Amino acid sequence: MKLCIAEKPSVAKDIAQVLGAKTRNNGYFEGNGYFVSWTYGHLCGLKEPQEYTDKWKKWSLDTLPMIPAKFSIKVKGDSGVQKQFNVIKSLVERCDEVINCGDAGQEGELIQRWVLTQAKCKKPLKRLWISSLTEEAIKEGFQNLQDGSKYDNLYAAGASRAIGDWLLGMNATRLFTLRFAKKGQVLSIGRVQTPTLAMIVKRQLEIDNFVSTKYWELKTKYRGVLFSSTKGKITEKEKGEQWIAKIREEEFEIISYTQKEGKEHPPRLFDLTSLQVESNKKLGLSAEETLNTIQSLYEKKLVTYPRVDTTYLSDDIYPKIPDILNKLTHYSRFTQALRGKPLPKSKKVFDNKKVTDHHAIIPTGVTPSGISPQEQKVYDMITRRFIAVFYPDCIVSNTTVMGRVSDVDFKATGRQILEKGWRVVFEDDKNKGGEENDKKEQLMPTFEKGEKGEHQPQLQEKDTRPPAYYTEATLLRAMETAGKQVDDDELRELMKENGIGRPSTRANIIETILKRNYIKKEKKRIVATQTGIQLISLINNELLKSAELTGQWERKLREIERGNYKVEDFKKELFEMVNTIVHEVKHQPVQLMPTICPKCNKGTMLRGKTAWGCSEWKNGCKFILPFEFKGIKLSSRDMENLIETGISQNRYRFGKSKELKYIELTKRLKLKIKED
Repeated sequence: MKLCIAEKPSVAKDIAQVLGAKTRNNGYFEGNGYFVSWTYGHLCGLKEPQEYTDKWKKWSLDTLPMIPAKFSIKVKGDSGVQKQFNVIKSLVERCDEVINCGDAGQEGELIQRWVLTQAKCKKPLKRLWISSLTEEAIKEGFQNLQDGSKYDNLYAAGASRAIGDWLLGMNATRLFTLRFAKKGQVLSIGRVQTPTLAMIVKRQLEIDNFVSTKYWELKTKYRGVLFSSTKGKITEKEKGEQWIAKIREEEFEIISYTQKEGKEHPPRLFDLTSLQVESNKKLGLSAEETLNTIQSLYEKKLVTYPRVDTTYLSDDIYPKIPDILNKLTHYSRFTQALRGKPLPKSKKVFDNKKVTDHHAIIPTGVTPSGISPQEQKVYDMITRRFIAVFYPDCIVSNTTVMGRVSDVDFKATGRQILEKGWRVVFEDDKNKGGEENDKKEQLMPTFEKGEKGEHQPQLQEKDTRPPAYYTEATLLRAMETAGKQVDDDELRELMKENGIGRPSTRANIIETILKRNYIKKEKKRIVATQTGIQLISLINNELLKSAELTGQWERKLREIERGNYKVEDFKKELFEMVNTIVHEVKHQPVQLMPTICPKCNKGTMLRGKTAWGCSEWKNGCKFILPFEFKGIKLSSRDMENLIETGISQNRYRFGKSKELKYIELTKRLKLKIKED
């Protein structure tokens, strides 16, 4: 018997149907020489600190750093998990061969290998590696099973990542909590979450500290076209007015008029990050919502494997493209134009060297049925992109006109679409609000060099603007490029090696720091809370908060995956880093986290003569909390607990007679926060 282990029951069911394992048992399918079982994601994980030694039970600076002599895994304590693991373990003992059918990526490999390790599997191991869950793809995958050892480096990279996260997370969280947190507070530090938070905080402080200044721009309108002076920003209004007075009575002269034909290539196919970016811009979906949606579409066999970091297809996909296009019957108005002619094979689409574990996300050709409106919108984005890459380039005319008044030069630019090309595919797209290439530019009449005429000069007053807040779209891009601002697609591809986090984990990272109240969302904007700002201010070690350094760490994990970097060397670096951080922070001056004002979430609570008040009172926050309420005197700890949790740990010291008054106080406080 052969044992197939999938990552989810639904996937196991699809595989069992293809293999003919039709008998359903408790925790597995059986038939035709196969057992088909499943995990529920992570059945196993690294042991907790206290499971290595009793001395790590208590949070104490004296026990840091915690570096196990050997890392060990365990089956998670949930009864359902334990039951399913025991099913797999018994099937491992009964089978002759194991086929790893887990998610075809680093995390999927880690999940399966940990389960097999814990089950003490010594049986021959094969690997199913597929990019979609269609019947055709599953059959093809089983015809081309790989030896399990081929993916040993992938497993090694996943295990190294988990160990790195454990070492840094466990040690740094205890370290900063013990040194800087108030009683009952935990300061969570993570390998990816902390540099991500640091990027958000840096941007927040740039915005908060920004001082706007006025400037002026000299412009003039000639024949309905607005021209801008090449002088750029004018910092003194008087100078601008002098220029206006100088050119007002003079004629405007065209000194050059050039038109150049250009090409706009179709937008690239989606990887997970670009899909999350586009879904956030067009549909307002969070990164996590997009990930859940595309995962659902994958499990419904409508799209290929989603957790990918490439926008390219491998050459072996090319012969399959016509069949996929033909099956997209709902898009026949677009695919009809591609039939009966050879499809282009552009290097911007097909490149084996740019394909990693999987190719870009594309539709499978299966017709959607019974999917949610949100799933339909995401599916539509993927399908239109897929069709568009086989369309011709969009041909545009780029116009540049130079003019002059007296000795002041002016410039105007415009663009016209001559041949729509791939843009036809998006013309009836109801969700094209985020289309990057839809920037409106003024249409140009035909000018002749040397022509002159009247014009209407104007001096436009403007204010300098602070940097834009991160949105999930721009934050995902920043994580992908380790904080560097990169607009060019090809350069962005090269920088993915040094991005922080993986495409499949970035959504979870954003959600984690959101749940820990280090950031908050205001519509699409991501705003750092005062707690997040204070936490980053306490971290002096650049290794903990630098996106660039964390990106270098990510690159080493990829090198382990390729077999070019040793796991032991990576661990050695980790141990040295953790030791350094612990030593530095232990000798850092103590600075307890302040209590943040619950009303404005910007100021900190300060002790006055009769009450605690917000430090932002000069800026309009009038929140105060009296020292005494109906005979109950509040200590600093009471104030902190009330504001941060709504429940004081010292409530019972008031005695039963004052219990109702205390409850009344907490209700009054919450009402005050809500209404002030």
